Amino acid sequence: MSGTGAQRRRVTLTFDNGPTPGVTEDVLDVLADRRATATFFVVGTRLRRAGGRALAARAVAEGHRIGHHTATHTLQLGAAEDPEAAVAAEITAIEPDIDALAGTGETRGERLFRPYAGGGVLDERVFSPAAVRYLQRHRYTCVLWNTLPHDWDDPTGWVDRALEGVARTDWAVVVLHDVATGAMDRLPAFLDGVAAMGAEIVSGFPDTCVPIKRGRPLSSVSHLTSGSAVP
Repeated sequence: MSGTGAQRRRVTLTFDNGPTPGVTEDVLDVLADRRATATFFVVGTRLRRAGGRALAARAVAEGHRIGHHTATHTLQLGAAEDPEAAVAAEITAIEPDIDALAGTGETRGERLFRPYAGGGVLDERVFSPAAVRYLQRHRYTCVLWNTLPHDWDDPTGWVDRALEGVARTDWAVVVLHDVATGAMDRLPAFLDGVAAMGAEIVSGFPDTCVPIKRGRPLSSVSHLTSGSAVP
C-alpha cells in the first residue's frame, strides 16, 4: 500500500484504564510533541481519584476525546447476574462525570463508550441485551478495536506487535493503556514506527470498529451479547 494519497494507512490511538497521575501526563506530552490526537477511554474510579479529573480535562483542552470505559472495569456486562443493575452501576453511574468532560470538546454531544472485555477478548460476555438497549436509547457510539498489542502484560515487546497490527490493516484502532506498567515509556518508539510506515494518525474510527453509532446499529453485536434476545 502506498504511504501517500487516498490509500494512506490510518491509525487511531486509544488509551484505556486511566487517567493515571504520573503516566497520563507523560502520554499527553508525547502526543503534544508529535501533534497527534487520541481518545482516552477513562474508568470512573480512576477519574474520581485525586488528579484524575484534571488530567482528563487537560486531554480535552489539548484536542483529545474522552470516552466512557465503565465505572469500575471489573464487571463484564454480558456476564452479570443482574444485567439491569450492571448497566446502572457500570454505565449510568459515571455518565455525569464523562458527559461534563466530553461535552466541552469538539465532539460536543457525542457519547463514546468502550465496553470492558476481560483480557481484550471480544466474545458474548461483552454486552447484555439490557446494555445494548441502553446504549442505543441513550445515543452512545460504541468503539471496539482491531489492534490489541497487550502492552499491559508486555511493557517492552508490545511495540513490535502494535506495528505488525498497523501493517495488517488499512485503518488500525490501537488499544494502549495509560497505566503504571512502564509500557508508555515505549510510546515514542511506537510513534516513530508509525511515522516510518507513512501512516496517518487520525481521531476518527472505522465503521468496522463501531457497531453502534449515536445509538444507531451499524452492525450486529449478537456474537458479543449474552443470551439470544439481541435488539
